[in-house]
Amino acid sequence: MEVASLAHLSPQNLLDRLSELGIKAETVEHDPVFTVAESASVKEQIPGAHSKNLFVKDKKGRFFLISAKHDTAIDLKRTHEAIGASGRLSFGSADQLRALLGVEPGSVTAFAVVNDTDGKVTMVLDANLMEHERVNFHPLVNSMTTGVSRDDLVAFLRATGHDPLILRLPEPPAELPDDTQAPM
Repeated sequence: MEVASLAHLSPQNLLDRLSELGIKAETVEHDPVFTVAESASVKEQIPGAHSKNLFVKDKKGRFFLISAKHDTAIDLKRTHEAIGASGRLSFGSADQLRALLGVEPGSVTAFAVVNDTDGKVTMVLDANLMEHERVNFHPLVNSMTTGVSRDDLVAFLRATGHDPLILRLPEPPAELPDDTQAPM
């Protein structure tokens, strides 16, 4: 497992790779953030759509990295149907995350597929995120945020061998108000 981690890119290597691909990226350093809620102050300072990223696997052991707009509600009980997974999804372990994507929990990012040189992870982009011209992700660590255009994000993903699925993920069912009876 240690040998595999040596092959993983550093944040600077990632930024260099973006530059080599002609992708204009703007990176801001900040205190580490581990959750979408913790990143609220960062979002206020950086323009564009901010992301949340879910590393999941299906019943057959296939891995998926789902990137969505930070405030998008996702129904994980139904997402497997939309992305072509086998059975309900569960979260990948921290060890699987490190081995396949080379990042720590709290630093999951669409950019991490650069470390999946064996193509074991399917990249999924939510349409809500892709409606924005600029999208923001951690550059492999949660103490920085890097913004790129949505078109450049797709170009980067394709350059890593991860042609993304772009689709509207299923949202949780709307809750009925307390005074409303459910239909029978």
